[in-house]
Amino acid sequence: MREKLLAWQWGLYPTGHRDRKNLMIHILTVPLFQIGTLALVASPFVGALFAVGGAAAMLGAMAAQGAGHRKETPPVPFLGPLDFLSRLFVEQWVTFPRFVLSGGFLRSWQGR
Repeated sequence: MREKLLAWQWGLYPTGHRDRKNLMIHILTVPLFQIGTLALVASPFVGALFAVGGAAAMLGAMAAQGAGHRKETPPVPFLGPLDFLSRLFVEQWVTFPRFVLSGGFLRSWQGR
């Protein structure tokens, strides 16, 4: 895992999120990933179908975002599985919501 992951990812984020199609994919799929994560976590208490649905939602969101990122500057290569997972979860739960709430999404959408 990277040291200071939040600051590192935040510093690179606007550069890798400029294309409107990628932005639209993210605004639609980050909540899907988050709902999928919550369903997966809740599945031991509410049933196996939540695990299947949650995993499917997370995988679908990741696939769509991966396709959207092909239109952007290539991301920094992953250092391994832990780096991949930590970057993925931090992006979905912290960095993208922060990007939206800070006005970064709107600035990117408007091409600024």
